[in-house]
Amino acid sequence: MAVLLERHGLMDRHLESFLEMMAAERGAARNTLAAYRADLDDLQAFLTTRGESLSTSGTADLRAYLVSLADAGLSPRTQARRLAAMRQFHKFLLREGVRPDDPARLLDSPKPSAALPKNLTEAEVEHLLRAAAEAPGLRGLTMRAGLEILYASGLRISELLSLQSVALTADAEMLLVRGKGGKDRVVPLSDAAREAARALRAARKKQGRWLFPGRDSRKPLTRQAFFLHLKQTVLTAGLDPARVSPHVLRHSFASHLLGRGADLRSLQMLLGHADIATTQIYTHLLAERLQKLVEQHHPLALAYMAGERLHPTEAAER
Repeated sequence: MAVLLERHGLMDRHLESFLEMMAAERGAARNTLAAYRADLDDLQAFLTTRGESLSTSGTADLRAYLVSLADAGLSPRTQARRLAAMRQFHKFLLREGVRPDDPARLLDSPKPSAALPKNLTEAEVEHLLRAAAEAPGLRGLTMRAGLEILYASGLRISELLSLQSVALTADAEMLLVRGKGGKDRVVPLSDAAREAARALRAARKKQGRWLFPGRDSRKPLTRQAFFLHLKQTVLTAGLDPARVSPHVLRHSFASHLLGRGADLRSLQMLLGHADIATTQIYTHLLAERLQKLVEQHHPLALAYMAGERLHPTEAAER
């Protein structure tokens, strides 16, 4: 037991050093650091049952952990995230000379499922925005401004709640957003979003720092509070609360833009994706749009629709 306690202490020190490095050198956001800590704490709990720690485990121990995740029914995406945290941590230990090898280097990555992001239809978004606009009081103004901005710009919920009150002036056409890793980007604003933000500011007797202040006006509104307000708005709109979240609105923003002709590179800039590979999850929408484009405008397709040309299968039969 003494050996295990000693190993726990060693792990804690290395973990703290790793998180400090990720914050200082990589600019990792608070939520990213919290995710790394949670994933590595879970790994350590598993390793403790095998008499090991993060700084002493071998490849077989780490592979057994991944097997346990699959047996527990965790999705391939979650398994891949846990493996990524393991790899980053062990690369850090190797670089710092804590251990002479990298036991995570030869581990195979689970293949993530090809599930497409969920999104609402344009009509469902209209119902949601209308319900927010009709809600009474400061809570209604908060939800109207929040949802209008989310859908007009594709912001992450963390980016929305960190907006300062001066960020949206009455004549602002663009919004400067501080995204993941401290990277700034500029996103356009709709007239409805500007008006909703103006109404929210005007309704407050005292103007503070945050556009969406919490119960303590010195701090921004929490995610939990925003989700509670959103759930009530979703119910009023007659939608299923399980289908609606700030992230679903972000996906809806992206899906509806692509469906109306936007290109992936522009969407990457609007969403703040560091790698366009992340944006390419929406390519199924582009494929559908291109298929409709060919069907509507290609001369051979038009001839077939007009009955002037046989379908290939019919031609083969003849």
